[in-house]
Amino acid sequence: MSDRIRHLRLSHVVLPLDHPVSDAKVLTGRQKPLTETVMLFVEVLTEDGFQGTGFSYSKRAGGRAQYTHLCEVAETVLGQDPSDIDKIYQSLLWAGASVGRSGTATQAIAALDVALWDLKARRAGLPLAKLLGSHRDSCRVYNTSGGFLQASVEEIKEKATASVESGIGGIKIKVGQPDWRTDLERVAALREHLGDTPLMVDANQQWGRARARRMCRELEQYDLIWIEEPLDAWDAVGHADLSHTFDTPIATGEMLTSVAEHMALIDAGYRGIVQPDAPRIGGITPFLRFATLAAHAGLALAPHYAMEIHLHLAAVYPTEPWVEHFEWLNPLFNERIEIRDGRIWLSDRPGLGFTLSDRMRELTVASAEFGAG
Repeated sequence: MSDRIRHLRLSHVVLPLDHPVSDAKVLTGRQKPLTETVMLFVEVLTEDGFQGTGFSYSKRAGGRAQYTHLCEVAETVLGQDPSDIDKIYQSLLWAGASVGRSGTATQAIAALDVALWDLKARRAGLPLAKLLGSHRDSCRVYNTSGGFLQASVEEIKEKATASVESGIGGIKIKVGQPDWRTDLERVAALREHLGDTPLMVDANQQWGRARARRMCRELEQYDLIWIEEPLDAWDAVGHADLSHTFDTPIATGEMLTSVAEHMALIDAGYRGIVQPDAPRIGGITPFLRFATLAAHAGLALAPHYAMEIHLHLAAVYPTEPWVEHFEWLNPLFNERIEIRDGRIWLSDRPGLGFTLSDRMRELTVASAEFGAG
C-alpha cells in the first residue's frame, strides 16, 4: 500500500545579514539596502516515517505572504502519496487558483515541492542529483556575496582573494551605478587584480536598452564570463537582442517566477545564459520542466542563489553549468558544502543533504502544523 503524507510543519524564519548590502537598485533609489532574508521552511512526515525538508525565500518583501498562502492551502496534501509530486503540485495550484500561477503563490508552493523531492531522494537513500540522474559530481562555482556596491574596490579585492583561496572558481561583482564610468573603473580594477580568474558582472536590471548596448560594448574588453541582467528582467526581446549582438554572453532569469515567463526568453530567440531559481520559479518540479526546454534550446545554465538546492539541479543539467555561492544561509543548516579546486561538490548524504540547525529554530518567528504529528 502506498505511503501517505501525515504531517506538515511550516516555519516563517527571518535571517538577518551580518552587514547590509546594496546593488544597483539601491544606488538608483528603487530599493533600500538588503538587511535580511526571509525564509519559508516546510518539513514533511509520512505515515511510514519518511521525512523531507524544503524551503523558499524572499528578500525585502513577500516572506510573510508566502507563509500565509501556504498555510491556507497546505491541508490539500494531507493523505496524498508523497511520490506523486506533480499531482500534488497541481492540487496546490488549484487550491490557490484565484491568486494565479506565478509570484507569491508558486513561491509558497515551492517550499513544499522541494521538501517532497528531498523526501523522495532520502527514501531512496540517494542524493537528489543521483535520484534525478546526474551528469557530474561537482560544478563550477562563483561567489557573489563579496561584490556588492556598498563595498570599496579594496574591500572587494580582499574578499575576492579570500574566496579564490578558499576554493571558489569565479567572482561576480555588481555594476549599474548612476555614473557608468565608475562601473568601468571597478571592473577594470578587479580584472587586473584577478588576472585570469573568471569574472562576471551583474547590473540588476538598471540599464535601458541604449545604455545596455553601450555598456556591453565597453565591457567586451574585460573577457567576462557573462553580463547579468543588463535590462529589466521581463524584457525578453531586449535580452535576446543583446545575446545576439555581443561576444560576451548575456545572463538573465533569476527574477522570473514561472515557466511561462522563462519561456518568453526562448520564444524571443534568446541565446544567452539562463538563471532560473527553483524557489522563485515555483519549486524543483517547474525548474526541471524549464531546464528540459532550455537544454533543448542549447542554452547554458547558471541557477541563482540557494546553492543548497541548485547544486543538485546543476549537476543534472546536460552541459556544464555554474553554481552561485552565497554563505548567507549557512546558519540555518548543520552541514556545509565542500568547495575546492574552483568547484562545488555533491556530498553522499541522501536528499538535499541538509538538516535544520538550532539557529534556524531560534530565528523562527511563526510556525504552523497540519495533520497528525
